[in-house]
Amino acid sequence: MTDELGFIDPTVKKQRARIAQAPRPMDLTNRVVGLLDNTKEQGEQILESVAEALKRDYGVARVVLRRKEYFSRPASKELLDEMAKEVDVAISALGG
Repeated sequence: MTDELGFIDPTVKKQRARIAQAPRPMDLTNRVVGLLDNTKEQGEQILESVAEALKRDYGVARVVLRRKEYFSRPASKELLDEMAKEVDVAISALGG
């Protein structure tokens, strides 16, 4: 019976393609910042505080707040594409 079970060796490293990071702005003055709520407890409250601080302390022009559908799943391609068209910088929340 054990011959029918598949096993995964956790010690084997899978090779993943590296994705280059987007260029970072030197400052946030007059930038649009996207904040992505991961749907965990207090994520929205944390991001609202971050949004206030970004505007007050770093001159951010506007904050766009979006919410993932479910914390254990990646954000949808549509959501990420929408944010990418609208923001200069994006931050993902880790509430919870």
